[in-house]
Amino acid sequence: MQPVFDLDGKVALITGGSSGLGRAMAEALAVAGAKVVVIARRRQALEQTVAAIKEQGGQAAALVADLADPTALEEIARQAAEPFGPISILINAAGVNLRQPIDEVDQASWQLTLQLHLGTPFFLSRALVPGMREQGYGRIINLASLQSQRAFANSAPYGAGKGGIVQLTRAMAEAWSRDAINVNAIAPGFFPTELTAPVFDDPAAAEALARQTAIGRNGTMDDIAGPTVFLASPASGYITGQTLYVDGGFTAR
Repeated sequence: MQPVFDLDGKVALITGGSSGLGRAMAEALAVAGAKVVVIARRRQALEQTVAAIKEQGGQAAALVADLADPTALEEIARQAAEPFGPISILINAAGVNLRQPIDEVDQASWQLTLQLHLGTPFFLSRALVPGMREQGYGRIINLASLQSQRAFANSAPYGAGKGGIVQLTRAMAEAWSRDAINVNAIAPGFFPTELTAPVFDDPAAAEALARQTAIGRNGTMDDIAGPTVFLASPASGYITGQTLYVDGGFTAR
């Protein structure tokens, strides 16, 4: 079975790869043999991700860019191919949750959140599809959420984006899967990241969420590695348009 999970020769681009789940997913792909390009705004954090991957024997490069700028995405796609060649795996992990009460959401916050969670994944993916089509291999993994399925307080724009990414994943799969470009989404439960810091800073709240899972604990970064490699690898060749909940059974209860 090992060859079907081998990513040797593949080049992966991970947005939001400077921290949290994006960084964990980048490291997992590098361990599986992919050459990895991580992209975000913070150079120092990106360089730390690259250094960690290289320390484990992997190959990685950093690209500093503003993914919220819709006019920059074509150029970002071009630059991403410079370190190692054409991109064959894309993980759309960049995101933001401003946690505003619904009556206080302003236009700027709404536009930023929807751009990062819907506009950027779509247009960046579309810019990379021709190269994937030419290679005869492509894997796009979008980041969904528990909020793709249920509502949380003070997260209306985030929830709208995460609900939309599930349907966008299906639409992208319908359009591109015949070209061997499979598109799926991973919906994480509660993992300790910058976005979930308000939760994990409150031990009682974190424990309450852990009790809501079927497994009885919140996620760790190791929990995201296997699903990421699987959906990026040839092993997932007959899976497309799906959303995999990696949530310890939170949505099963």
